[in-house]
Amino acid sequence: MTTVGVAEITEAGGGGAVHQRHGSAPRAMAWLRTHDPGLAALRRAGRTALIMPAMFALGDKVIGNPTVATFAAFGSFAMLLLVDFPGPIRDRLRAQTALAVVSGLLVCVATLASQTTWLAAAAMALVAFAVLFAGVVSSALAGATTTLLLSFILPVSLPGPASSIPDRLAGWGLASAASIVAIAVLWPAPVRNPLRAAAISACRVLAARLRVEVGYVLGRGSGWSEADHDAAIEHADTAFRLLDAVFFATPYRPSGLSTSARAVVRLVDELKWLNAVVAQAAPRPGGHAAGTPACAVKSAAAHVLERSADLLDKPGGRDELHAALADLRGALIELEQTTTRALVISPASSVDAAGREAGMSQVISAMDPSFRAQELSFVVSAIADTVDLAAAAEQRGWLDQLLGRLPTRTSGGTLSAARRGAAAHVEPHSVWLHNSLRGAAGLGLAVLVADLTGVQHAFWVVFGTLAVLRSSALNTGQNVLRGLLGTVAGFVVGAVLVTLVGTDTMLLWLLLPPAVLLAGLAPAAVSFAAGQAAFTLTLLILFNILAPAGWSVGLVRIEDVALGSGVSLLVGLLFWPRGAGAALGRALAEAYVDSAEYLARAVEFGVDRCDGGVPNRPPPTDAAIRAAASSRRLDDTFRSYLAERGAKRARLADVTALITGEAGLRLAGDAVLDLWQRDDPAGGDRAAARRELLESTALMTGWYGGFATSLTGPGQVPEPLMRDRLADERLVDAVRGDLLSAEGQATATAVRVIWTGDHLDAARRLQRSLAGPARVAVGLRG
Repeated sequence: MTTVGVAEITEAGGGGAVHQRHGSAPRAMAWLRTHDPGLAALRRAGRTALIMPAMFALGDKVIGNPTVATFAAFGSFAMLLLVDFPGPIRDRLRAQTALAVVSGLLVCVATLASQTTWLAAAAMALVAFAVLFAGVVSSALAGATTTLLLSFILPVSLPGPASSIPDRLAGWGLASAASIVAIAVLWPAPVRNPLRAAAISACRVLAARLRVEVGYVLGRGSGWSEADHDAAIEHADTAFRLLDAVFFATPYRPSGLSTSARAVVRLVDELKWLNAVVAQAAPRPGGHAAGTPACAVKSAAAHVLERSADLLDKPGGRDELHAALADLRGALIELEQTTTRALVISPASSVDAAGREAGMSQVISAMDPSFRAQELSFVVSAIADTVDLAAAAEQRGWLDQLLGRLPTRTSGGTLSAARRGAAAHVEPHSVWLHNSLRGAAGLGLAVLVADLTGVQHAFWVVFGTLAVLRSSALNTGQNVLRGLLGTVAGFVVGAVLVTLVGTDTMLLWLLLPPAVLLAGLAPAAVSFAAGQAAFTLTLLILFNILAPAGWSVGLVRIEDVALGSGVSLLVGLLFWPRGAGAALGRALAEAYVDSAEYLARAVEFGVDRCDGGVPNRPPPTDAAIRAAASSRRLDDTFRSYLAERGAKRARLADVTALITGEAGLRLAGDAVLDLWQRDDPAGGDRAAARRELLESTALMTGWYGGFATSLTGPGQVPEPLMRDRLADERLVDAVRGDLLSAEGQATATAVRVIWTGDHLDAARRLQRSLAGPARVAVGLRG
């Protein structure tokens, strides 16, 4: 689910190669690099091991206030170990400062609500839902979810009067100030994004492949050969295999992705779709007349991909990318004009049936290179827009990033952007909404149970709930078992240690930093259970320093964690127990239905314009918004699915094929809409062309509707539609009858009609790549 527990707080957010020199690195460090790529967990754990004991000592020994000491210790833990903001150091410090202010306010509110049982439980549920759901509109808030929750859990679980607020704020403030300094000076984290690097490489190799194809088709220079073309294909395939490997190896939490990082994740889908489009356009030397302008479009597309890679590699000025996009648009306009001038179709009255069929094949063959170039140009433009969005997002001010405000090139301000982001998930099947409600119910119930049962340390009950609550009953149950086993192990070790140490608190002080280091590092490098064991050991030491009570503190912790785990298991069983795996099928079905409907609406928009039926018909903005919202929910559900522990029943390659296909279907709708929005087509009677396109559209939407039903219901995955040669012939006949001059010269509208039909045919061809993975997924579900 959206919340993460102690077991996941130190998982690394980036990749990093394991660098070993023979005999130069200790075996332990080599093992650690393997289990903690980039040493991100070690960095956070090391900082916490230094700062947490120092702040605890300041509050306990220097200030002499147990409340200040407790909040300083747990505040350090929360501010250094449970959150790790990405980006440049300046942005991290700003985000950390904002987090300190917000969490301080939550400490005050929680303290005021802590004195009444029902108010404490209700406030915990409301705050938990608000914090969890806020990740929809702000990646900065999503990344700090656990810290924000802990800043409320601690004070609301320790009832205290309003007069205790200054001491609590002092302790939390000390921890916050120390965390800001530590992030700036103690082993600052480098900016690392392996997925971004793989996407940059994919952009460059696709650009190189397009340039080789252009040279191969046009026969420029002796260096262009079939071997060069085959080598370019192999390089592209290798780059995309790497992209897949990095994508699956990256830890995808269902929260915490910034706008730019989310754009890079979307970019992966678009690049995969572009690779498929490029692969379908097999170049042939000496093609039709459209070959030269089509190659110009490909060259311009390659230039756009190169500039996109440059901007991803070194974010900064976006003017070069915008100029490359303008060149691509100009090449596309020239392609359309050249295709229109070159397309001559014999009038129906001048040919017999055999001649019409031959003419149909000739027209389709002649139009194919230009359509492929047009399709490719649109996907490349979408990629450039995504890269531009990522760059613009990184150039936002820190306050805009914190509030989730989209870059200025998008419409609306902060409030409207937040409203759009939230609206996409205020929907019955939204996994994010499910996780937010589940977390709110679990934490609110934990506060209520802890207060009613009168346990000694209510905080441990609530934190135990937070630590093990996951997105499915199965995962929650597994984490309950791991958490209890780890807690028992930590208790045994701690009990032995405390018994041996006795009342020698000086030795406990010396043991505290290593224990904190282990508690921070073990979850990422070893296991969830190991992390719970180390955390239990840390708490035993901490509370025995404050008030020596021996091993009994650990026994209380086991009881309280068991109680909190039971609350988590109950909530997991009651609220959407099947988790993201079951929700993924529904999300896929909704996304395919909405994307197919969007493509259908885009075609209807085009035929109305070409037929003059509704000349002022507005574009299908509502359908585009629904498709985009469904796609975003699918993205979040997929990341939740990846974040769930345990083996996946379906192969990730099959799942990603289905997700990439949805992106391609939605892009087809964007392409058709863009095709008809450029200028006003000439009026006139286009009834036959309209009829053929609408009939093809109905077949397309019908298939995807059945396909979506098979993903969630009892039906079988439908067989992919076969190409209807008669429909192709009827479309050409419709163009021949409606959209030709007396001399058989086609109009620009005729070209758009045929290209629209080609986009529908591309949606049909896509079905072949979807049917197999869908059948595997449906079979596993049964």
